[in-house]
Amino acid sequence: MSLTFTPEHEELRQTVRRFLAEKSPISAVRKTMTTDAGFDDAVWSQMAEQIGLQGLIVPEAHGGAGMGATELAIVMEEMGRVLLCAPFLSTVLATQALLLAGSDAARGELLPGIAAGTTRATLASVEPGGDWEPSAARATAKQDGSDWKLDGEKSFVLDGHTADVLLVTARTADGLSLFRVDAGAPGLERKALPTLDLTRKLANVSLNGARATRIGAAGDLTPAIERAVQWAIAALAAEQAGGAQRCLETATDYAKTRLQFGRPIGSFQAIKHRCADMLVSAEFAKSAAYGAAGALDEEGGAADEAVAIAKSYCSEAFFQAAGDNIQIHGGMGFTWEADAHLYFKRAKSSSLLFGDPVKHREKLAARIGL
Repeated sequence: MSLTFTPEHEELRQTVRRFLAEKSPISAVRKTMTTDAGFDDAVWSQMAEQIGLQGLIVPEAHGGAGMGATELAIVMEEMGRVLLCAPFLSTVLATQALLLAGSDAARGELLPGIAAGTTRATLASVEPGGDWEPSAARATAKQDGSDWKLDGEKSFVLDGHTADVLLVTARTADGLSLFRVDAGAPGLERKALPTLDLTRKLANVSLNGARATRIGAAGDLTPAIERAVQWAIAALAAEQAGGAQRCLETATDYAKTRLQFGRPIGSFQAIKHRCADMLVSAEFAKSAAYGAAGALDEEGGAADEAVAIAKSYCSEAFFQAAGDNIQIHGGMGFTWEADAHLYFKRAKSSSLLFGDPVKHREKLAARIGL
């Protein structure tokens, strides 16, 4: 596995960074995060039309760029730096669910619209009870002529209240399968959740005989859905690494300009040590995130361990960096006017999303036989 970046990778990073600097300054984040949708539809369209981000990992045959997990990690790291408010992580999750568990017909029907930014899709897999594993799904599907009817409830669905299409996991006689439920389908109820982190929207989804179309291949799709979720976890880890890096930059910039006793606070040993620790953690987080992305690109058995390591380490690194950033800012760091609290809330919510660090360390320990 190579952890070096090519010139093309660096150009991708700079292109995304320039775009986000213009379209997602912190003023735009503060404005967008308070809306019901949680994103700017114009910016979402520009992401697709100008730099093709929604189609980044969509195969070229379906209108995308056909890139891999490493390129996705680069994009997610840049998004994490600016707290972009957009349904991008849910798009990654839906795209991988279609690629790994969807039928050829479903991919041909949905992926071009996803790549063009005209179709917003998400995966509804997690259910009440706190278990993030796809295998824990208990929603059921019963055939009704050429259609299916789904019963159950899904929790913490990324952008579930605004998605045009929900890809829902439910059990049939064959095992876990994948179904398409369109927004407005009879029997579908969606409700946005109140969240600590206003920059990322979650929803509860109720399925009361919801009319659906089966788009999964035959047989039990649990392994395929699990791998799709791993892609989203690796992408989230890269986003967390970007957030940790931005907290470091914000803290050090402030430490250089804030004067106390006639000199910058960055000259005090306690602040120097804290910033140095933040630097080490941020660099390790990036290594872990790109290690997971590289393992997914190689499609080897090491991906399970690499993704678990990335999620557990990047979650803690981002949360610690966000807290240290507030501490270095002092009393003003706790205020609404300061931006530090936005990163702190994103760090906390991201730490819990798809399972907390303890959960992933337990999975890693079980994987390696500890």
